[in-house]
Amino acid sequence: MAYEAIWADDPSKLNKMELLKLEKDGLDIIRSIIETHAAGGYASIPEDDLSRFKWAGVYEQKPKDGHFMMRVRINGGRMTSSQAKALASIARDYGRELVDVTTRQAIQFHWLRVENLPDIFKRLESVGLYSFEACGDCPRTIVGNPLAGIDKDELLDTTALVEEVNDFFLLNRDFSNLPRKYKMSISGSFYNTAHAEINDLAFTPAVKDIDGREVPGFHVWVGGGLSAKPYLAQQLDVFARPEDVRPIAAAVATLFRDHGYREKRHHARLKFLVADWGPDKFREELLKLTGELPTRGTDKIIGWNGAYFDGVHPQKQSGLSYVGLNVPVGRLSASELTELARLSEEYGDSELRTTMSQNILLTGVPHEKVEALLAESVLERLTPFPKRFTSRTVSCTGNEFCNLAIVETKERARRVAEYLDREIELDEEVRIHFVGCPNNCGQKYIADIGLQGALVKTEAGMTDAFDISIGGILGPGARLVTPLKGRIKGDDVGPVLKHLIEFYRQNREAGESFHRFVHRAGVLAFQEQLDEAARLVSAG
Repeated sequence: MAYEAIWADDPSKLNKMELLKLEKDGLDIIRSIIETHAAGGYASIPEDDLSRFKWAGVYEQKPKDGHFMMRVRINGGRMTSSQAKALASIARDYGRELVDVTTRQAIQFHWLRVENLPDIFKRLESVGLYSFEACGDCPRTIVGNPLAGIDKDELLDTTALVEEVNDFFLLNRDFSNLPRKYKMSISGSFYNTAHAEINDLAFTPAVKDIDGREVPGFHVWVGGGLSAKPYLAQQLDVFARPEDVRPIAAAVATLFRDHGYREKRHHARLKFLVADWGPDKFREELLKLTGELPTRGTDKIIGWNGAYFDGVHPQKQSGLSYVGLNVPVGRLSASELTELARLSEEYGDSELRTTMSQNILLTGVPHEKVEALLAESVLERLTPFPKRFTSRTVSCTGNEFCNLAIVETKERARRVAEYLDREIELDEEVRIHFVGCPNNCGQKYIADIGLQGALVKTEAGMTDAFDISIGGILGPGARLVTPLKGRIKGDDVGPVLKHLIEFYRQNREAGESFHRFVHRAGVLAFQEQLDEAARLVSAG
């Protein structure tokens, strides 16, 4: 460890988790799992070590009966067919065939046992993948433009930068004990495909005239994050050349490590430090570590596509296409992932890419092979041409597996999307996000319609319900959702959303998106519609 843990001088101001981390670094759990816990079994694991499993990318799965969830880092969403096949084999052998794509481009397994973990670690490492630090108070999976290198709408191919920053932080004990998670986004896309504003640190495309020459690079954002108290990141008055990205990422992590808050877990993310310091002071402290950096240049972000790419699209390479597949609510089977790996080899460039909308892309497909690819049977469910609501519905894991979730989300989200596809004819997309608890892994704050799980008391007892919010968006004019009043029972969500979306459909202007309509019609109008929908549903 090459730094002094200055926050440890007064242990009375540290929360319980901070004291645990001082006793044993989170990264030490990896060796403990391999050498001790895998042999001893679940019952032998001390509670303190179970809390450290996150640094191995592993969480206890609900109902804490010896099964675990694992996240695997997929840097910038790019994986080879060999990596995809290895992931599928792990799900098949240990995870009951289940594979989830997360909202941070990672791959997630369920049903794992501690006895399986050493073999899983070996299998991942053999293909250049790791679950290490996909969770925990450390630098997490770096998200990026899933079209990096093939995108006609990118300023820079950020593939090498994502790998450089990942390699610097992974298993780096100088940054394995941060106050909380540290999420980074690096993208050269003009359409903000890596959701810059909701990350602790983000780099977005920009240019600046330096010494009479237009230099491509990035603007730097800090302090974004969702959870129970969301913040949009703030842009610093800094222009970063590509060679500045890793030093800036290290300097921001250093500021977070040394000055971040460690007294209360719910008030420890970087966003709280940035909110207190403000962007000017943060920049001043940053430059003390990096040295002088150019001031801001010209933004190249021109919009936000929500990280959706369904369909067949030309790459910037002549004669090649990429095919954006829909993975309903981010869930597929090991057999399906194996088939996609085969298709990537047979028709494409042997690469698959995951998106922050929980979907998968096949890339490098010669135009003349597209028709044959589309005829493959696995693309009947994982189709490039999904129905409108199924294509734009995102869901967190929910209480099927997550100990924090209050309600089930995955299956309900899938059923609600199918219901809306049957009931509504619409030529515009409406993005619907389901989350099971305030931690917001399903990112409801940036949705057109966000639903957060809750419980309501009925004559039959407590039942699943949802709070509804509307009007979120990222990119230019970014804003978070506005909550509506009134809790809707889970079984009523479909009809209530149908009512709200019909209000939009019947009253919108030509080409008007749901987001624009929300802010033209006003939240009050939607509140009235929600109240009316609730009355109609109650009346039967």
